[in-house]
Amino acid sequence: MAIYNYTALKDNKDIIKGKIEAASLREARENIRNMGFVPTKVLEDIASAIEDKTPAVVNTKARRIDKLTLDERMDFTSTMQILAQSGIPIIESLMFIENDAARPRVRKVAKELRRQIVAGSTFSDTIAKYPQQFGQIYIGLCRAGEDSGELEKTLERLMELQQKEAAIKGKVIGALMYPAFVILLAIVIVLVMLMFVFPTFKDMFDNMGKQLPWITQVLMDAGVFLKTYWFMAPVILFSIVGSAIFLFNWGPSKRMIDALSLRIPLMRDMVQFSNFSNFIAVLQVAYDAGVPIIECLYLSNMTLTNYVLKTSIEGAALKVQQGQHLSVALRATHVIPRMILFMIATGEQSGRLGEMLLQAVAYIDKKLDNIVDAITKMIEPLMLIVIGGIVLVLASALYLPLFQSYITD
Repeated sequence: MAIYNYTALKDNKDIIKGKIEAASLREARENIRNMGFVPTKVLEDIASAIEDKTPAVVNTKARRIDKLTLDERMDFTSTMQILAQSGIPIIESLMFIENDAARPRVRKVAKELRRQIVAGSTFSDTIAKYPQQFGQIYIGLCRAGEDSGELEKTLERLMELQQKEAAIKGKVIGALMYPAFVILLAIVIVLVMLMFVFPTFKDMFDNMGKQLPWITQVLMDAGVFLKTYWFMAPVILFSIVGSAIFLFNWGPSKRMIDALSLRIPLMRDMVQFSNFSNFIAVLQVAYDAGVPIIECLYLSNMTLTNYVLKTSIEGAALKVQQGQHLSVALRATHVIPRMILFMIATGEQSGRLGEMLLQAVAYIDKKLDNIVDAITKMIEPLMLIVIGGIVLVLASALYLPLFQSYITD
C-alpha cells in the first residue's frame, strides 16, 4: 500500500487537501470519489515511499520535464493515436517518438513517460504526474479511455479537441491581427510626428508672440520632452503594455473586464461562443468517453476563461450534483445561448445527449465563424475612423496657430 497526496473539490466548490492510502493511483481516486469528493490532483507521496523502502516507487519518481506548447502536444497526441490505431503497444510508440520526433521537447517527454511505464506505471497515471505539461482535461480523458479500454479512441478525441482549440486561437488572432498592426503603425506615426515634426515648428510659433491653442501646446511640450528624453519612449510603451497585461490578469480588474465584455452586444456573442465552443466540445468528448457527468462538467469548466461564465457553470455543476437535470441547471445560469440549451434538453429527454452535444459543437462553430466575420468587417471602418481622428488632431495642432494669426492679422 502506498500513500497518496490529493487535492479535491468538496461540494464542487471548496478545495480540500489530504492523504489517502491505496494500492494504486486508480484505487486512490476511486476512494476519494467514494468519500463524496471530486479528485483534481492525486500524486504519490514519494517521501513516504522512500521511508518504506519501496524500490519500484523510488525508480518511478517523476523527473521534471519542460512544458509542451499546443503544437507540440498535438504532434505527440497525433503520433500516439496513429501508432495505437496500428496496434503498436504504448511502450514501442513512446520509443518511436523518443527516437524520431522532430521536436526535442517531445522526445524528452516520450523518454520520461516510457521510463516510468516500463517501471510498472500506467500511461494515465504517468501523465497525471505532469499536470502543467498536459493539463487536467488531457489527463482526465486519458484516464477514462484507459479505464474503458478505449485509449485509442480517446487519443483521437483529444486530437480533435486540440485541433479545435488551435482553430479558435487562429480565428481570434486573425481577427485581432489587423487592428493590432494599425494601432502599432499609428503609435509609430504619432511618435515620429511628436519627436521630429512638432519641434521644428517651435521657433516659428514662438516668433508669433501669441498664446498657442491648448492642443498645440500640449503636443509641442510632449514632442520637446520626447526629443530630449528619447529613451523614455520605449519605457512609456512597455509601461502601457505591461499595465494592460496586469489589468487583464489581476483578479479584481479581470472580473470587472469579464463582466463588462458580456454587456457589449457583439463582444458578448464573441466571448460566449468562443468560451462555450471548448466547453461543449470537452463535455461531449468526456461524456462519450464514459466520464461521470459531474466530472464532465468539472473538466469542461476548466476551459472557460471568462470569470462570470466560469462561476455560473460552477453553480450549475453543484445543482447537478444535488440531483438536478443538466439542462435545467444550465438554463438557470442565464449565460448559455438558448439554442445550445434546447439541444442539451432534447438530448437528455431522448437519451441521445452525446449526439446532441456533437450537434451543438457544430452549431457553435458556425456561429463563431459568423461572429468573427462580422467583427472583422466592423473593425475596418473603426480603424479608418481612429486613423482619421489621429490625423485630424495632429493637423489641427499644427495649423490652428496659423489660422489664428491670419484671422488676427
